[in-house]
Amino acid sequence: MRELVRRFVRDESGATAIEYGMILGLMFLVILGAVQAFAGSGTGIFNTAMSALNAAMGGGGGGEGA
Repeated sequence: MRELVRRFVRDESGATAIEYGMILGLMFLVILGAVQAFAGSGTGIFNTAMSALNAAMGGGGGGEGA
């Protein structure tokens, strides 16, 4: 039993997996923050482009069935 505990204490193979998991979690939080920070400007650019396309195709802006 002592040998099993001694091997468990010396074994560091799980530490690498935990470190990679922590790095992955940090990367996720950074990406999420960046997406939230640029979401407003991205939406504005998309809406401007869609309005230009709609006007170029002769859309009157009345919606469907109007």
